[in-house]
Amino acid sequence: MTRIDLVTITQEAIEGLNRRQCEVIVNSIFDAIRDALAAGEKVELRGFGSFKVRQRRSRDGRNPKTGEPVHVPPKTVPYFKPGKELRERVNGKTA
Repeated sequence: MTRIDLVTITQEAIEGLNRRQCEVIVNSIFDAIRDALAAGEKVELRGFGSFKVRQRRSRDGRNPKTGEPVHVPPKTVPYFKPGKELRERVNGKTA
């Protein structure tokens, strides 16, 4: 599923809105999630899951092309944890 698919589903669900208005709605939701994660906040969508950021520590790795050891600095990465309802639905159980 792509962003355009979400726009189409939103347009079908909300009568009276045109495609451009639905694009603004979908993009606003994604922007809000991105902004919250960039600020280090947790985003929780009940029944779906939660987004948060995690800190990865620094480590020593290898350049796959040359085999040389390289230092990988610490970084912050987004993380998604599915909610119970989503996990059950994906696993074929009814929620």
